[in-house]
Amino acid sequence: MGLIQLFRLLSTFFRIGLLNEAAYRANFFMQILQALINLGTALILFQTIFSYTSTLNGWHATELLVLVGIYFLMGGMMNCVLQPSMNRFMGDVRDGTLDYTLLKPADAQILVSVREVEIWRLVDVAVGFVVIAVALFEGGIKLNIWGLVSFLVALVAGGMIIYSFILILSTLVFWYNKIENILVIFQSMYEAGRWPVTIYPGWLRLMLTFIVPIAFAITVPAQALTGRLVWPLLLGAVALAVALVAGSRLFWRFGIRHYTGASA
Repeated sequence: MGLIQLFRLLSTFFRIGLLNEAAYRANFFMQILQALINLGTALILFQTIFSYTSTLNGWHATELLVLVGIYFLMGGMMNCVLQPSMNRFMGDVRDGTLDYTLLKPADAQILVSVREVEIWRLVDVAVGFVVIAVALFEGGIKLNIWGLVSFLVALVAGGMIIYSFILILSTLVFWYNKIENILVIFQSMYEAGRWPVTIYPGWLRLMLTFIVPIAFAITVPAQALTGRLVWPLLLGAVALAVALVAGSRLFWRFGIRHYTGASA
């Protein structure tokens, strides 16, 4: 599937999602309220911590605020498309109705990854951008070309890593019916991403970097914006993203061969 077809498919599902959610406009205001509550909770916790110290393992308050913004941004994108799409995909596998998707003239992996959109989750994305902008302004952090480019590269790589990891977990539904519990655990571990991975003990830092790669999705982009990122780490994030995308694709195809649906 070419890039033009991919973007057309994405735009189609976004329009469908917007039309579906327009019938329940109260969800929009509830999502705003939820985002503000989550942000307020994070800010209160920040204020409490930095009333006792000026830095947290070398991170200043405004730098950590950048990280919180990326946490909201990445979480919003994940909960807007990926999480609901994967939940629907797993339901289709259990019900034997994935056949309808596999028979469509488009790549099945892309279809199951983007076909369910909770459009109001974009509120979290907007909150993330606002928090990042305020943090950069308040902290007097000046972006140069390297910082901006490395941030965009790290953000894209982080998104690819999260997508591939969740796809691998979701593909396990071809063998295990109750895989949603693993996604709930992942969502809980994602909460750890609101803090720099460097503040955690060594064993947990390794887990959040290489087993559940939250660090590459949140901490690395924050390091890029705050001038903390070194190029070998950025290359490592890109290499991991490419490896996981390829690995998740292979695992998806392996899982499809084990699918026995309504037509089996």
